[in-house]
Amino acid sequence: MHFRSLALIVFVLLSFRIFGQSPLLKKYQSTAQKAFQEQNAYNTVAYVEKRWRLAGNTGFNESIYYVENILKKAGYVNETEAKPTDMLTYRIEKRPMNRQTWEPIDAKVEIVGESEPLLEFKTNRNMLAINSGTTPPEGIEAEVVYIDSKDKQTLEKADLNGKILFVEQGIGLVHRTAAGRGAVGAFGYSIPAYTQPQKFANSIQFSGIQIVKGFQSSFGILLSTRAKDRLKAALAKGPVRVKVKTETKLYPSEELTLVADIKGNKAAKERFVFSAHVQEPGANDNATGVGTLAEMARVAAEMYKKGSYKPERSLTFLWGDEIVSTRRYVTEDTIRAKGIQWGMSLDMVGEDTQKTGGTFLIEKMPDPSAVWTRGEEKHSEWGGKPLPENAIKPHYFNDFVLNRCLDQAKTNGWVVKTNPYEGGSDHTPFLQAGLPGLLMWHFTDVFYHTDADRLENVSAWEMKNVGISALVSAMTLTSTDESTALVLVKELQEAATKRLDIETKLSLEAIQKGNAKASEAHILEVWGSYYENALGKMENLQASGTSDKVRNAIGLAQKAVKDKTEASVKGL
Repeated sequence: MHFRSLALIVFVLLSFRIFGQSPLLKKYQSTAQKAFQEQNAYNTVAYVEKRWRLAGNTGFNESIYYVENILKKAGYVNETEAKPTDMLTYRIEKRPMNRQTWEPIDAKVEIVGESEPLLEFKTNRNMLAINSGTTPPEGIEAEVVYIDSKDKQTLEKADLNGKILFVEQGIGLVHRTAAGRGAVGAFGYSIPAYTQPQKFANSIQFSGIQIVKGFQSSFGILLSTRAKDRLKAALAKGPVRVKVKTETKLYPSEELTLVADIKGNKAAKERFVFSAHVQEPGANDNATGVGTLAEMARVAAEMYKKGSYKPERSLTFLWGDEIVSTRRYVTEDTIRAKGIQWGMSLDMVGEDTQKTGGTFLIEKMPDPSAVWTRGEEKHSEWGGKPLPENAIKPHYFNDFVLNRCLDQAKTNGWVVKTNPYEGGSDHTPFLQAGLPGLLMWHFTDVFYHTDADRLENVSAWEMKNVGISALVSAMTLTSTDESTALVLVKELQEAATKRLDIETKLSLEAIQKGNAKASEAHILEVWGSYYENALGKMENLQASGTSDKVRNAIGLAQKAVKDKTEASVKGL
């Protein structure tokens, strides 16, 4: 047999295995693979990450307009100029803010008598706490008062008037104490262990302070581990005075949200919604989400114009203020909300895992693993806790998206993992509204929220993997035909079988260790019920209504899962 013929057979078999006999999935995967230009996504990250972004400030707005230009070049038309026949549209929503926005310009802290600055904004862009004020041009010189965070009695009695309070606590708490006692400012130090502060001793996690009436010009300075150690060493020798210069802007503004749509040709009011937040100053968090989603929108438009993507439902892309913009999109228009079928957040999607230490994760909708976290299921270091059983939200979305990521992983060895629900990003408003919502992200990231979260720690390859997987997921769900729906039903049934096998093994081990058989049987029954109900949700796969074949397939799959569950429980 010729090598070329053998290679062709291997490719066909691989395609059969990866795409589960679905021509639609195969087409979307291969077309998106060719169309997605990771350098485009990376270039957007390079632009956005230079800007210190909070809703309403210059960097945030410039980032929104940068993405707008990408959309315009891709063929999206501003809704104010769009004709009824325009299927690719966008809008920028503008709303007055009920608070002032803030942006840092410059800062420097020097220990009086020492030549090397303790901190400088040019090397530590997170040193200024959000909402810090501006000092006089010549700066402020003041004595530093260090108090142990556990010594509440000394803190209560200390004379802070005209001084700078330094406590190894979050800057918000330190500044509230300082401002209420006449201090000119505050120094704080608080950084989680997963950022490896002894190794990355110059890192500072951004944080903020409240604007205190009468103390608008006061400041909060966040210290790096190195700066903290150096300042404490100086204090150990005697009284220390520092000179602090800060320059910031605090001003009224409006909040921008960018929304782009590809309108469905059958059920346009039903939609898949992507969200990527713009605010936060980092590269991975979340310039990568912004850049990846922008390239996904470009690719989707290109495929639509070429006729390789024919959505029956609409596809929506949203860029804005984290949780705020997504929650508003989900809740402010009740008619629109009824049409949202799926939501996905892209947040921290470009980590170079060799540098950041993290791994790609799909944070799942609450399934039984969020109640009983065991085996290979693990919460991230971001933090999670067991949920009550009534928090479980049965749906096929978890396994469907995981399988699309695994499809992509089979082409290049990309590492794909999941974590139980934890919250904290743009997937939460969907879930709070009773809608399916997932998060694509990376963790642990040793540079999370620190000023070391810069472009050199971003992987264009990683963004491409996430972007293709997310886009194929959305395009499939917005244009599912009968044959694809049948494949997806079978795929979910297989996922249920695999999960029940895993959980049965874990329950048998738990019983051997003394756990009650009834408790373990209950866990298996909940998993079985979860998948039966998730299969039932697949009746929304086809925009034109569930066909008899698909409905019958769902019923057979549910019965198979029920039988498997009963057999698993009986086998304990």
